[in-house]
Amino acid sequence: MHPWQLNNNHHYYIINKPIQMVSQFVSPHNVGLLAHLGFEFPKGTHAVGRLDNNSEGLLILTTNKKVTSLLFSGNTKHKRVYLVQVNNQLSTQSLKQLGSGVPIRISGGENYITPPCEVEMVDNPESVYPFLNLSNQYGSSTWILITLYEGKFRQIRKMVAALHHHCKRLIRVRIEDLTLGDLKPGCVREIEENEFFKKLKIKSL
Repeated sequence: MHPWQLNNNHHYYIINKPIQMVSQFVSPHNVGLLAHLGFEFPKGTHAVGRLDNNSEGLLILTTNKKVTSLLFSGNTKHKRVYLVQVNNQLSTQSLKQLGSGVPIRISGGENYITPPCEVEMVDNPESVYPFLNLSNQYGSSTWILITLYEGKFRQIRKMVAALHHHCKRLIRVRIEDLTLGDLKPGCVREIEENEFFKKLKIKSL
């Protein structure tokens, strides 16, 4: 039996989280909140996973408390794809280094070599991702797609910094087959339960 057959009373949403918004409904700090989206979410809705304040893109919200463990626990690693803008031109050699693994510092001061990942350059990101607002962009930069199956805190930013570049924008565009599509920043889309679980490739516990 698949999990979407177990309970049809839950709700499932994706949002295109804007920059300068945390992945929370409440906070003691003066920050942008999910509650500020202007959408009336049902009681018990929470974010699955996190995007930090300066990151954008695909964020899952649901009333189903089992989704977090289904998505992040177990032996199956789920694909997450990020569109990343780095300052200046990224060389072919640096692109290969990102894909093969670079040393970063993780929590506790431990050194960590990132596992191999998929990296590719994107020449015209606005033609592929119509939700992008590229106005007021300045300076030379490179857009890349990075695909991870697991990650440490702020891993992509640290990977880019290890190659002496700065991450200007970080946008999650996909988790498995669940994508942003043409969803604009700050907008919400509810997804039918069957489609939600199929696209995330989640199996029942």
